[in-house]
Amino acid sequence: MMGLKERAFAPKVSVSLEELVPQDHFYRHLQKVLDLSFVYDLVRGCYAAGGRPSIDPVVFFKLQLVMFFEDIRVSAPAHAPSRRSAECALVSGV
Repeated sequence: MMGLKERAFAPKVSVSLEELVPQDHFYRHLQKVLDLSFVYDLVRGCYAAGGRPSIDPVVFFKLQLVMFFEDIRVSAPAHAPSRRSAECALVSGV
């Protein structure tokens, strides 16, 4: 006998990172006081003029900071969820 899966679509829930991350969180403070605009000038010569667009160097640098603060090792699986994924998303701007 062939079974049929009935689809029941629930209403979408709107979630904001601003609501999930407390106002006094460390990453919010870091985002306010850390100016990473120097990164663009620092790495400009490392990028080709043409080709596929890369990840924003500032976003990459922020992700490296998150890895440092969260003690995430490179050897960890890339799909391993972060303990604080909302905070990481907020600080990196992803």
